[in-house]
Amino acid sequence: MTETFKSKVALVTGGSSGIGRATALAFAQRGARVVVADLGVEGGEETASLIQNTGGEALFIQTDVAQANEIEHLVGKTVETYGQLDCALNNAGIAGDLSLTADCSEEHWNRVMSINLRGVWLCMKHELPQMLKQGSGAIVNTASVLGLVGIIGQAAYVAAKHGVVGLTKTAALEYAKSGIRVNAVCPGVIQTPMVEGVINAQPELTEGLLALEPVGRLGKPEEIAQTAVWLCSDAASFVTGHSMAADGGYTAQ
Repeated sequence: MTETFKSKVALVTGGSSGIGRATALAFAQRGARVVVADLGVEGGEETASLIQNTGGEALFIQTDVAQANEIEHLVGKTVETYGQLDCALNNAGIAGDLSLTADCSEEHWNRVMSINLRGVWLCMKHELPQMLKQGSGAIVNTASVLGLVGIIGQAAYVAAKHGVVGLTKTAALEYAKSGIRVNAVCPGVIQTPMVEGVINAQPELTEGLLALEPVGRLGKPEEIAQTAVWLCSDAASFVTGHSMAADGGYTAQ
């Protein structure tokens, strides 16, 4: 293990499973102290325990990223506990319902925007002031290949993820001279509980999802974790405002 994040503190939202858990573990394997945030207590505590059981240091904080006061508490508790915040993966999100634009309900639109876009903005809103105090920091926002291209039947999800990409670029420009880098990772179809939930609900989609990926398989959460951790590392010190596709060739089509 190369301790490239030794003495650093990393915050991961949506850390109870999938990409979030894999990234929390990857940060810990490289020496970071990790704060795991999620609405789900059982999964979040399990992620923290997995880190602790291998000799790492981790803290779980139950958080609803759609609630501004809970994000403020999350970042405040992180700094109170560890004294700093060096890296953040703003990853919490939900899947979109399959429906044409005219059939998308206001309730669904608002829920997806509240978590997938507003939640990312709220995280940055409270992470950035601490990083400004320190004079350094790296943020990675989880967007999607659907933040780079469109797809039929996912109006709210696509709009939210495009918003994350735009938000990332704007924040990167605003804080480029302040020692803070802001990037986005844009996963393709990844074998996470969220995707598995969609497949379980509609098994007929399995073949179609596989067909979307030129490599002929779904991605692994660990593959996205490696991308996110690299973007936070000093190896990516000249990379900011970038939306990096980790998609098995999806957007090359």
